[in-house]
Amino acid sequence: MMTLPEEEFAEVQAEAERIRVPSRTRVVAARFFRTKQGRLGFGLLAAMFLLAFLGPLLSPWSYTDMDFSAFMQPPSPGHWFGTLQTGSDVFAVTLRGAQKSLIVGLLVAVLSTGVAAVVGSFAGYFLGWTDRTLMWVADLLLVLPAFLILAIMSPLFTEGRWLLFVIMLALFLWMVTSKIVRGMTKAIKEREYIKAARFMGVPSSAIIFRHVIPNLASLLIVDATLNVSAAILTETSLSYFGFGIQPPDVSLGSLIADGSRTALYAPWTFWFGAGVLVVTILAVNLIGDSLRDAFDPGTRTSA
Repeated sequence: MMTLPEEEFAEVQAEAERIRVPSRTRVVAARFFRTKQGRLGFGLLAAMFLLAFLGPLLSPWSYTDMDFSAFMQPPSPGHWFGTLQTGSDVFAVTLRGAQKSLIVGLLVAVLSTGVAAVVGSFAGYFLGWTDRTLMWVADLLLVLPAFLILAIMSPLFTEGRWLLFVIMLALFLWMVTSKIVRGMTKAIKEREYIKAARFMGVPSSAIIFRHVIPNLASLLIVDATLNVSAAILTETSLSYFGFGIQPPDVSLGSLIADGSRTALYAPWTFWFGAGVLVVTILAVNLIGDSLRDAFDPGTRTSA
């Protein structure tokens, strides 16, 4: 067998490293950060996370503290964002609400997208009674009044049970995506490598989790990103009407609801919380649009 000298082998190896095709993850990341809206969205969201989780360390006040010598005071060196009617520090309360909204948005997005991926892929792969049963459940949840059901169950969403609120909110956000995943799975399962895996005796569940769902990663990642903003807006709307995160905990929705009553003569009680919400939703939507374009550049070109 003919072998190359060490120097020539090293040159060939170096040339192979130079022309190596980058992975799909690197290509998508490069496309994402190449766009202005992607960089802006990522920077804004990172800033919101840093502010929400590191900001309280900079303030001497906690969201549960009350300054009985400063009721409805405007921003000052002692209270950077002013105070509420109860004497609570607006800066501390706003950051606590941002923490809760961000955590709820991320958890709901992960849960709802995960359920949509599993339900849609199993329905599209097996078809038959499995498809009919799962899609019947999805159709049933689509017609149920989600807001009304969450409002009725709101007394259960106490401070120690806010995860129940996350689960219930995720329960009403997966149905449309699952139908899209089902249609794409029906096409994917006819590909040669899926047929080869079935012929080799690979279990159906393994095929779904190893081959089908990973091939839907672009759709699922974009869907999860957009579900973050949908979950935050839904949680904020419910909390605004008193049906979301329950006292003594704080949400951006409850903070905005309280501040809306005094927004005309004490605007600091309303605009700081509303501003954090707007910037967060804007950042998430920019990231979602940029990810969609990064995974499918043709959409940007055609637009």
